[in-house]
Amino acid sequence: MLAFLHTLGMFIVDLFKPRRRLEAENLFLRHQLNIALRRAPPRLRLRGSDRALLVWMTRLWPNLLGATKVVQPETILRWHRAGFTAFWRWKSRKRAGRPKIDRGLRDLIQRMSKENSQWGASRIHGELLMLGFEVAQSTVSNYIVRGFARTDACLTANPRPISLPPTGVHRNATACERARVP
Repeated sequence: MLAFLHTLGMFIVDLFKPRRRLEAENLFLRHQLNIALRRAPPRLRLRGSDRALLVWMTRLWPNLLGATKVVQPETILRWHRAGFTAFWRWKSRKRAGRPKIDRGLRDLIQRMSKENSQWGASRIHGELLMLGFEVAQSTVSNYIVRGFARTDACLTANPRPISLPPTGVHRNATACERARVP
């Protein structure tokens, strides 16, 4: 960043120099650049700030594109296109998935499913719609509390619990949960 500010300051100072002095300075700097490029490694490592400065300057002054010595002019154009593509890819990205629902609504769905164990997702969904919550039934089914829910048919078929062995079996299990239908 400091190098960029220095370059910008030198550009402003150069506006007040005579034209002959600027041409001589440019010739001197190009000669130094040619010497540096002869000794440079085969592939230069440029930082992102260097690339951005080169793209910005050639965007403002397109005639500088022919004066590039460090990289090919096509490389600078490719960097500009890649930056343009990356910006619009980021700008128009899609946010995948459904939007998250509030924590309070999730707690309400879980509380309703615990307090009304006989209600399914469709019933809870209907109740939530009547309360003014816009939520899909599949979302409700994701958040209901699952477990052993005793239904009325199960209770009337065998209303009394059977005695079960104490090891590995829950004490409150009913005969309906253990019964087999032929």
